Amino acid sequence: MLMNIPVLTIDGPSGAGKGTVSRIVAKKLGWNYLDSGSIYRSLAIALLQKNVDLSNEIETLKVAQTLDLAFECDDGLIVKLNGQDITSQLVTEATGNVASIVAAIPEVRQVLLQKQKDFKKPPGLVADGRDMGTVVFPDADFKVYLTASATKRAERRYKQLMEKGIDVNILQITSEIEARDCRDKERLTAPLVQAVDALFIDSSAMTIDAVIAQVLSLVPQR
Repeated sequence: MLMNIPVLTIDGPSGAGKGTVSRIVAKKLGWNYLDSGSIYRSLAIALLQKNVDLSNEIETLKVAQTLDLAFECDDGLIVKLNGQDITSQLVTEATGNVASIVAAIPEVRQVLLQKQKDFKKPPGLVADGRDMGTVVFPDADFKVYLTASATKRAERRYKQLMEKGIDVNILQITSEIEARDCRDKERLTAPLVQAVDALFIDSSAMTIDAVIAQVLSLVPQR
């Protein structure tokens, strides 16, 4: 039964390291992995490809309803939209900004909610996002809220994009991260907030290994 499948949620703002930590933790546990942000970012790419006016919620919703996504996990996460590998496009600031905007639309969130719930399969699930522990999996067995200062998150994103050959401005990244934080925390539907029963981790001065060890300490040896 689904209720017997353990779930670990890792929520937090953009750039806090949720994706890296979640993927490694899922691999160590041998559990399934859900990157909810990739679902919203994939929708953003689909909207950008179709040149949809983001103020047109009806057209935005239509694209969300027909979203054809496939996730492949090997050494990393590969995301395919209509059979096309869009993984490299997921990390761009343009994609992230559009994803943050459409994620604030209640009807869009409702359409994508079931897509996320469907990832809950044996032997367990590690889910990362903004509202995994508060909305999507409120009854999750283990919850983490992972954050870091906006400055540190901007530094990490800058390094990540530069390594991919994408020329960016760190001041612009910092500004966009702060603006995204405000949108995510102030939206009326499923705002970014720490679940009351979540473990709070500030990764600003922590190594990835230290964060992973702290997260794994939540889950009993299985």
